[in-house]
Amino acid sequence: MLSKTIEEALNNQIRVEAESSQIYLAMACWAEVKGLEGVANFMYAQSDEEREHMLKLVKFVNERGGHAKISQLKAPNVTFKSFKEMFEKLFDHEVFVSQSINELVHISLEERDYATHNFLQWYVAEQIEEEAVARTILDKINMIGDDKGGLYLFDRDIENLTVTTAAIDNPE
Repeated sequence: MLSKTIEEALNNQIRVEAESSQIYLAMACWAEVKGLEGVANFMYAQSDEEREHMLKLVKFVNERGGHAKISQLKAPNVTFKSFKEMFEKLFDHEVFVSQSINELVHISLEERDYATHNFLQWYVAEQIEEEAVARTILDKINMIGDDKGGLYLFDRDIENLTVTTAAIDNPE
């Protein structure tokens, strides 16, 4: 059974994950109308992934005797000065999500809810990967600079971007 404190914290994280999905979706739309098809497809896939993260939390809350709440979301930015600015905002958002997950882990320990603590370890590892991907993308963008040919290649290659981190054990 979830404590009210844990239930409220998990419901807050459900909102954070839903907003993350919306942020990626807005970025996908912006990239698509700018002709960045690869970036758009990457962002659409990330949006779907964030929704899956949200649903995983929803099911966990409900299975543990709580009530997952679907709340109003903040509207994401829909325009960006450049694709570099878009990815900088994305990285900042992933850092924010990591901080939110870390706070949730802290609350689970304070509440001595070890089942929730154990469940959240997947999110901790996932955020290490999300930040690593965003950082890798920013490194590539900084390498490209203003080179249009580099942007073309980046757009083509981003769909196949893979980043291996020490935190994720991918059996694939």
